[in-house]
Amino acid sequence: MNSNVGESQNISKPPYFDGNNYSHWKAKMTIFIQSLDYNLWDLIVDGPNLPTVTLENGDVVSKPRNLYDDNDRKRVQINAKTKHIIICAINSNDFNRISSCISAKEMWDRLEVTYEGTNQVKEAKISMLVHEYEIFTMNENEDIKSMFSRFTNIINALQALDKTYSNNEMMRKILRCLPRSWMPKVTAIEEAKNLNVLPLEDLLGSLMTHELSMQKKDDDEEKEKKKKKIVALKSSQTKDSEDDDDDDEELAFITQKFKKLLASKKKFGGKPNKKFHQKGESSKLEEIICFECNKPEHYKSDCPRLKKKDLLKKKKKAMIATWDDSDESSSDEATASNFVTKSTLVLCWLLFPP
Repeated sequence: MNSNVGESQNISKPPYFDGNNYSHWKAKMTIFIQSLDYNLWDLIVDGPNLPTVTLENGDVVSKPRNLYDDNDRKRVQINAKTKHIIICAINSNDFNRISSCISAKEMWDRLEVTYEGTNQVKEAKISMLVHEYEIFTMNENEDIKSMFSRFTNIINALQALDKTYSNNEMMRKILRCLPRSWMPKVTAIEEAKNLNVLPLEDLLGSLMTHELSMQKKDDDEEKEKKKKKIVALKSSQTKDSEDDDDDDEELAFITQKFKKLLASKKKFGGKPNKKFHQKGESSKLEEIICFECNKPEHYKSDCPRLKKKDLLKKKKKAMIATWDDSDESSSDEATASNFVTKSTLVLCWLLFPP
Protein backbone atom coordinates (compact mmCIF):
# COMPACT_ATOMS: atom_id res chain seq x y z
CA MET A 1 0.00 0.00 0.00
CA ASN A 2 1.33 3.42 -0.97
CA SER A 3 1.32 5.78 1.99
CA ASN A 4 1.81 8.73 -0.36
CA VAL A 5 -1.78 8.46 -1.53
CA GLY A 6 -3.13 8.86 1.98
CA GLU A 7 -0.93 11.88 2.70
CA SER A 8 -1.80 13.61 -0.57
CA GLN A 9 -5.50 13.21 0.17
CA ASN A 10 -5.25 14.76 3.65
CA ILE A 11 -5.77 18.54 3.44
CA SER A 12 -3.92 19.08 6.72
CA LYS A 13 -0.68 17.53 5.40
CA PRO A 14 1.49 18.75 2.54
CA PRO A 15 1.57 16.76 -0.71
CA TYR A 16 4.31 14.14 -0.53
CA PHE A 17 7.19 14.14 -3.01
CA ASP A 18 8.73 10.71 -3.75
CA GLY A 19 11.32 11.97 -6.22
CA ASN A 20 9.16 11.64 -9.34
CA ASN A 21 7.21 14.25 -11.32
CA TYR A 22 8.65 17.27 -9.56
CA SER A 23 6.69 19.83 -11.59
CA HIS A 24 3.42 18.23 -10.47
CA TRP A 25 4.48 18.25 -6.81
CA LYS A 26 5.77 21.82 -7.06
CA ALA A 27 2.40 23.10 -8.28
CA LYS A 28 0.52 21.27 -5.51
CA MET A 29 3.01 22.37 -2.86
CA THR A 30 2.73 26.00 -3.94
CA ILE A 31 -1.03 25.94 -3.52
CA PHE A 32 -0.76 24.18 -0.16
CA ILE A 33 1.67 26.75 1.31
CA GLN A 34 -0.35 29.68 -0.01
CA SER A 35 -3.52 28.23 1.53
CA LEU A 36 -1.89 28.05 4.96
CA ASP A 37 -0.45 31.55 5.02
CA TYR A 38 0.51 33.69 2.07
CA ASN A 39 3.31 35.21 4.17
CA LEU A 40 4.96 31.80 4.08
CA TRP A 41 4.95 31.79 0.29
CA ASP A 42 6.35 35.34 0.21
CA LEU A 43 9.17 34.13 2.46
CA ILE A 44 10.01 31.36 -0.04
CA VAL A 45 9.97 33.78 -2.97
CA ASP A 46 11.70 36.77 -1.39
CA GLY A 47 13.67 35.19 1.43
CA PRO A 48 13.22 35.45 5.19
CA ASN A 49 15.65 38.34 5.78
CA LEU A 50 16.90 36.70 8.94
CA PRO A 51 18.32 38.97 11.68
CA THR A 52 21.95 39.84 11.07
CA VAL A 53 24.60 42.11 12.57
CA THR A 54 27.58 43.80 10.98
CA LEU A 55 30.92 43.30 12.64
CA GLU A 56 33.61 45.99 12.96
CA ASN A 57 35.53 44.49 10.05
CA GLY A 58 32.45 44.74 7.85
CA ASP A 59 31.43 41.07 7.87
CA VAL A 60 27.73 40.30 8.16
CA VAL A 61 26.84 37.42 10.49
CA SER A 62 23.66 36.03 12.01
CA LYS A 63 22.39 37.99 14.93
CA PRO A 64 22.79 36.23 18.29
CA ARG A 65 19.51 34.94 19.65
CA ASN A 66 19.92 36.78 22.92
CA LEU A 67 19.80 40.00 20.95
CA TYR A 68 16.54 39.19 19.09
CA ASP A 69 13.68 41.64 19.36
CA ASP A 70 10.03 40.77 18.76
CA ASN A 71 10.26 41.44 15.01
CA ASP A 72 13.34 39.24 14.72
CA ARG A 73 11.65 36.39 16.56
CA LYS A 74 8.60 36.66 14.28
CA ARG A 75 10.73 36.37 11.13
CA VAL A 76 12.67 33.43 12.53
CA GLN A 77 9.44 31.69 13.53
CA ILE A 78 7.93 32.06 10.04
CA ASN A 79 11.13 30.70 8.47
CA ALA A 80 11.14 27.68 10.79
CA LYS A 81 7.47 26.95 10.07
CA THR A 82 8.07 27.04 6.31
CA LYS A 83 11.11 24.79 6.62
CA HIS A 84 9.05 22.31 8.63
CA ILE A 85 6.36 22.20 5.93
CA ILE A 86 8.92 21.48 3.20
CA ILE A 87 10.71 18.79 5.23
CA CYS A 88 7.44 16.98 5.99
CA ALA A 89 6.70 16.81 2.25
CA ILE A 90 9.94 15.19 0.97
CA ASN A 91 11.63 11.79 1.12
CA SER A 92 14.80 10.94 3.03
CA ASN A 93 17.13 11.42 0.04
CA ASP A 94 15.90 14.93 -0.59
CA PHE A 95 16.01 15.68 3.12
CA ASN A 96 19.74 14.93 3.10
CA ARG A 97 20.15 17.38 0.23
CA ILE A 98 18.48 20.33 1.93
CA SER A 99 18.86 19.69 5.66
CA SER A 100 21.89 21.97 5.88
CA CYS A 101 20.03 24.96 4.39
CA ILE A 102 19.38 27.81 6.84
CA SER A 103 16.32 29.35 5.19
CA ALA A 104 13.22 27.89 3.52
CA LYS A 105 14.09 29.80 0.35
CA GLU A 106 17.44 27.98 0.14
CA MET A 107 15.64 24.64 0.51
CA TRP A 108 13.16 25.48 -2.22
CA ASP A 109 15.85 26.74 -4.60
CA ARG A 110 18.02 23.66 -4.07
CA LEU A 111 15.14 21.34 -4.90
CA GLU A 112 14.47 23.36 -8.05
CA VAL A 113 18.08 23.09 -9.16
CA THR A 114 18.14 19.35 -8.39
CA TYR A 115 15.02 18.46 -10.38
CA GLU A 116 14.72 21.32 -12.88
CA GLY A 117 18.40 22.03 -13.33
CA THR A 118 20.12 25.32 -13.83
CA ASN A 119 18.79 28.08 -16.02
CA GLN A 120 20.48 26.48 -19.01
CA VAL A 121 18.75 23.15 -18.30
CA LYS A 122 15.43 24.95 -17.85
CA GLU A 123 15.81 26.61 -21.23
CA ALA A 124 16.45 23.23 -22.84
CA LYS A 125 13.36 21.75 -21.18
CA ILE A 126 11.27 24.73 -22.22
CA SER A 127 12.50 24.35 -25.79
CA MET A 128 11.45 20.69 -25.91
CA LEU A 129 8.05 21.40 -24.38
CA VAL A 130 7.46 24.30 -26.77
CA HIS A 131 8.23 21.95 -29.66
CA GLU A 132 5.70 19.45 -28.30
CA TYR A 133 3.19 22.29 -28.03
CA GLU A 134 3.76 23.42 -31.60
CA ILE A 135 3.43 19.95 -33.18
CA PHE A 136 0.57 18.93 -30.89
CA THR A 137 -2.35 17.32 -32.76
CA MET A 138 -5.25 15.04 -32.04
CA ASN A 139 -4.38 11.35 -32.54
CA GLU A 140 -6.41 8.99 -34.64
CA ASN A 141 -9.36 7.40 -32.76
CA GLU A 142 -8.60 9.66 -29.75
CA ASP A 143 -11.49 11.28 -27.91
CA ILE A 144 -11.67 14.95 -26.89
CA LYS A 145 -11.15 14.23 -23.20
CA SER A 146 -7.90 12.31 -23.76
CA MET A 147 -6.62 14.92 -26.20
CA PHE A 148 -7.38 17.74 -23.78
CA SER A 149 -5.61 15.87 -20.96
CA ARG A 150 -2.42 15.57 -23.02
CA PHE A 151 -2.59 19.23 -23.95
CA THR A 152 -3.05 20.27 -20.32
CA ASN A 153 0.00 18.27 -19.24
CA ILE A 154 2.18 20.19 -21.68
CA ILE A 155 0.74 23.55 -20.61
CA ASN A 156 1.22 22.80 -16.91
CA ALA A 157 4.81 21.67 -17.44
CA LEU A 158 5.56 24.92 -19.29
CA GLN A 159 3.92 26.98 -16.57
CA ALA A 160 6.09 25.25 -13.95
CA LEU A 161 9.09 26.53 -15.93
CA ASP A 162 7.59 30.04 -16.09
CA LYS A 163 6.59 29.72 -19.76
CA THR A 164 2.96 30.69 -20.34
CA TYR A 165 0.61 31.20 -23.29
CA SER A 166 -2.36 33.52 -23.54
CA ASN A 167 -5.88 32.14 -23.46
CA ASN A 168 -6.42 33.09 -27.10
CA GLU A 169 -3.26 31.23 -28.18
CA MET A 170 -4.26 28.06 -26.35
CA MET A 171 -7.81 28.18 -27.75
CA ARG A 172 -6.64 28.51 -31.33
CA LYS A 173 -4.04 25.80 -30.84
CA ILE A 174 -6.70 23.32 -29.69
CA LEU A 175 -8.99 24.22 -32.59
CA ARG A 176 -6.15 23.84 -35.11
CA CYS A 177 -5.20 20.37 -33.88
CA LEU A 178 -8.66 18.92 -34.55
CA PRO A 179 -9.11 16.65 -37.61
CA ARG A 180 -10.65 17.82 -40.89
CA SER A 181 -14.07 16.35 -40.02
CA TRP A 182 -14.33 18.93 -37.19
CA MET A 183 -13.86 21.95 -39.46
CA PRO A 184 -17.58 22.98 -39.51
CA LYS A 185 -17.62 22.98 -35.70
CA VAL A 186 -14.33 24.91 -35.53
CA THR A 187 -15.66 27.58 -37.87
CA ALA A 188 -18.86 27.89 -35.83
CA ILE A 189 -16.91 28.36 -32.57
CA GLU A 190 -14.57 30.95 -34.06
CA GLU A 191 -17.51 32.97 -35.40
CA ALA A 192 -19.74 32.70 -32.32
CA LYS A 193 -17.26 32.84 -29.43
CA ASN A 194 -14.73 35.38 -28.20
CA LEU A 195 -11.60 33.26 -27.84
CA ASN A 196 -9.85 35.93 -25.75
CA VAL A 197 -12.17 35.38 -22.79
CA LEU A 198 -13.61 31.91 -23.45
CA PRO A 199 -12.46 29.54 -20.64
CA LEU A 200 -10.82 26.28 -21.64
CA GLU A 201 -13.49 24.34 -19.74
CA ASP A 202 -16.26 25.89 -21.85
CA LEU A 203 -14.41 24.98 -25.04
CA LEU A 204 -13.93 21.43 -23.76
CA GLY A 205 -17.64 21.10 -22.98
CA SER A 206 -18.64 22.38 -26.41
CA LEU A 207 -16.29 19.96 -28.18
CA MET A 208 -17.41 16.96 -26.08
CA THR A 209 -21.06 17.74 -26.85
CA HIS A 210 -20.30 17.83 -30.57
CA GLU A 211 -18.35 14.57 -30.22
CA LEU A 212 -21.41 12.83 -28.75
CA SER A 213 -23.53 14.06 -31.65
CA MET A 214 -21.01 12.72 -34.16
CA GLN A 215 -20.89 9.35 -32.40
CA LYS A 216 -24.68 9.07 -32.44
CA LYS A 217 -24.72 9.87 -36.15
CA ASP A 218 -22.09 7.22 -36.84
CA ASP A 219 -24.05 4.65 -34.79
CA ASP A 220 -27.22 5.38 -36.75
CA GLU A 221 -25.38 4.98 -40.05
CA GLU A 222 -23.88 1.70 -38.87
CA LYS A 223 -27.32 0.37 -37.90
CA GLU A 224 -28.69 1.36 -41.31
CA LYS A 225 -25.85 -0.49 -43.05
CA LYS A 226 -26.55 -3.61 -40.98
CA LYS A 227 -30.23 -3.49 -41.92
CA LYS A 228 -29.34 -3.27 -45.61
CA LYS A 229 -26.95 -6.20 -45.27
CA ILE A 230 -29.64 -8.32 -43.59
CA VAL A 231 -32.15 -7.54 -46.36
CA ALA A 232 -29.58 -8.36 -49.04
CA LEU A 233 -28.66 -11.60 -47.25
CA LYS A 234 -32.28 -12.72 -47.03
CA SER A 235 -32.77 -11.98 -50.72
CA SER A 236 -29.63 -13.94 -51.59
CA GLN A 237 -30.76 -16.89 -49.45
CA THR A 238 -34.14 -16.94 -51.19
CA LYS A 239 -32.46 -16.98 -54.60
CA ASP A 240 -30.08 -19.75 -53.49
CA SER A 241 -33.04 -21.78 -52.26
CA GLU A 242 -34.72 -21.47 -55.66
CA ASP A 243 -31.50 -22.52 -57.39
CA ASP A 244 -31.22 -25.53 -55.07
CA ASP A 245 -34.78 -26.56 -55.96
CA ASP A 246 -33.92 -26.40 -59.67
CA ASP A 247 -30.79 -28.49 -59.09
CA ASP A 248 -32.78 -31.07 -57.12
CA GLU A 249 -35.36 -31.33 -59.88
CA GLU A 250 -32.67 -31.82 -62.52
CA LEU A 251 -30.90 -34.42 -60.39
CA ALA A 252 -34.17 -36.26 -59.80
CA PHE A 253 -34.78 -36.31 -63.56
CA ILE A 254 -31.29 -37.74 -64.25
CA THR A 255 -31.70 -40.30 -61.45
CA GLN A 256 -35.03 -41.42 -62.91
CA LYS A 257 -33.43 -41.94 -66.32
CA PHE A 258 -30.60 -43.83 -64.68
CA LYS A 259 -33.01 -46.17 -62.86
CA LYS A 260 -34.78 -46.94 -66.11
CA LEU A 261 -31.44 -47.77 -67.71
CA LEU A 262 -30.59 -50.12 -64.87
CA ALA A 263 -33.95 -51.82 -65.15
CA SER A 264 -33.30 -52.48 -68.82
CA LYS A 265 -30.17 -54.48 -68.00
CA LYS A 266 -30.71 -58.24 -68.05
CA LYS A 267 -27.89 -59.32 -65.77
CA PHE A 268 -24.73 -58.03 -64.17
CA GLY A 269 -22.76 -61.31 -63.64
CA GLY A 270 -20.10 -62.60 -65.99
CA LYS A 271 -18.69 -65.98 -66.84
CA PRO A 272 -15.27 -67.06 -65.92
CA ASN A 273 -12.75 -66.96 -68.71
CA LYS A 274 -12.02 -70.53 -69.72
CA LYS A 275 -9.62 -69.66 -72.49
CA PHE A 276 -6.55 -70.50 -70.45
CA HIS A 277 -7.94 -73.57 -68.56
CA GLN A 278 -6.17 -76.80 -69.33
CA LYS A 279 -8.04 -79.89 -70.47
CA GLY A 280 -7.38 -81.67 -67.25
CA GLU A 281 -8.86 -78.90 -65.22
CA SER A 282 -11.93 -78.52 -67.45
CA SER A 283 -13.62 -81.66 -66.23
CA LYS A 284 -13.04 -80.73 -62.61
CA LEU A 285 -14.49 -77.22 -63.05
CA GLU A 286 -17.63 -78.65 -64.68
CA GLU A 287 -18.28 -80.69 -61.55
CA ILE A 288 -18.10 -77.55 -59.30
CA ILE A 289 -21.42 -75.74 -58.76
CA CYS A 290 -21.62 -72.13 -57.38
CA PHE A 291 -24.11 -71.73 -54.53
CA GLU A 292 -24.68 -68.06 -55.48
CA CYS A 293 -25.67 -68.31 -59.15
CA ASN A 294 -26.01 -72.15 -59.45
CA LYS A 295 -23.61 -72.19 -62.37
CA PRO A 296 -20.71 -74.59 -62.78
CA GLU A 297 -17.01 -74.08 -63.03
CA HIS A 298 -16.45 -71.76 -60.04
CA TYR A 299 -16.93 -71.47 -56.28
CA LYS A 300 -19.19 -68.98 -54.50
CA SER A 301 -16.18 -66.98 -53.26
CA ASP A 302 -15.16 -66.47 -56.91
CA CYS A 303 -18.66 -65.80 -58.19
CA PRO A 304 -18.72 -62.77 -60.50
CA ARG A 305 -22.28 -61.93 -59.50
CA LEU A 306 -21.36 -61.72 -55.82
CA LYS A 307 -18.42 -59.44 -56.61
CA LYS A 308 -20.64 -57.23 -58.73
CA LYS A 309 -23.18 -56.95 -55.89
CA ASP A 310 -20.47 -55.92 -53.40
CA LEU A 311 -19.15 -53.31 -55.81
CA LEU A 312 -22.69 -52.01 -56.40
CA LYS A 313 -23.34 -51.65 -52.66
CA LYS A 314 -20.12 -49.70 -52.16
CA LYS A 315 -20.96 -47.32 -55.00
CA LYS A 316 -24.49 -46.75 -53.66
CA LYS A 317 -23.11 -45.96 -50.19
CA ALA A 318 -20.64 -43.51 -51.73
CA MET A 319 -23.45 -41.76 -53.63
CA ILE A 320 -25.65 -41.53 -50.52
CA ALA A 321 -22.80 -40.09 -48.45
CA THR A 322 -21.99 -37.56 -51.17
CA TRP A 323 -25.63 -36.44 -51.43
CA ASP A 324 -25.97 -36.14 -47.61
CA ASP A 325 -22.83 -34.01 -47.34
CA SER A 326 -23.92 -31.75 -50.14
CA ASP A 327 -27.29 -31.12 -48.45
CA GLU A 328 -25.54 -29.69 -45.38
CA SER A 329 -23.62 -27.04 -47.37
CA SER A 330 -25.15 -23.55 -47.48
CA SER A 331 -22.72 -21.45 -49.53
CA ASP A 332 -23.09 -20.82 -53.27
CA GLU A 333 -19.67 -22.28 -54.09
CA ALA A 334 -20.29 -25.49 -52.10
CA THR A 335 -23.76 -25.94 -53.67
CA ALA A 336 -22.38 -25.63 -57.20
CA SER A 337 -19.52 -28.03 -56.43
CA ASN A 338 -21.88 -30.63 -54.91
CA PHE A 339 -24.18 -30.41 -57.91
CA VAL A 340 -21.27 -31.05 -60.25
CA THR A 341 -20.25 -34.03 -58.09
CA LYS A 342 -23.76 -35.51 -58.25
CA SER A 343 -24.01 -35.06 -61.97
CA THR A 344 -20.54 -36.55 -62.47
CA LEU A 345 -21.44 -39.64 -60.45
CA VAL A 346 -24.62 -40.17 -62.40
CA LEU A 347 -22.86 -39.74 -65.73
CA CYS A 348 -20.21 -42.24 -64.63
CA TRP A 349 -22.94 -44.73 -63.90
CA LEU A 350 -24.49 -44.09 -67.30
CA LEU A 351 -21.23 -44.31 -69.27
CA PHE A 352 -19.62 -47.13 -67.29
CA PRO A 353 -22.40 -49.37 -65.96
CA PRO A 354 -21.39 -52.15 -63.55
